[in-house]
Formats: sequence, C-alpha cells, structure tokens
Amino acid sequence: MRTELLQRVRWRCRRGLLELDIVLGRFVDTNYTRLSEKERQIFEEFLDMPDNPLWDMIAGRQDAVSDEQAALLEKINAA
Repeated sequence: MRTELLQRVRWRCRRGLLELDIVLGRFVDTNYTRLSEKERQIFEEFLDMPDNPLWDMIAGRQDAVSDEQAALLEKINAA
C-alpha cells in the first residue's frame, strides 16, 4: 500500500474525541492494509461522519446502517 495513502488515512483518524483517536488509530495501524476495497470505502464514510455519531456507532449506542457497516464496526472494535 502506498505510504501517502496510509498517512492520509491516519491523519483523517485524528479526531476531536480522544476515544476515537485511540480506537481508529489502533485499527489503522493493525488492520487497514488488510481491508477490501469495499471495506476501505465504508471506513472512509465513517471518517466523513461527525465525531459523536461515529463514536455512538463504535460504542454500540447507534445501529449501523448496513450489514457491511456492522461487519466493519466489529473489526474496528476487535482491534
């Protein structure tokens, strides 16, 4: 994977909520390069979300919109 792309994704994971910084940063460092193209697209959609709704999805307080999102959220939480 191109280093520039990975650095851009890591930069986008820097959020206003420390919890998101930690969870997303850990996930990118350990699992991002193994994601399929579709999973990367869903991850980018997550990064486009505001912090609070995204954290609510990761924390399980808000349901995922699709099965694909739910599957990726499981991977994020497992990292």
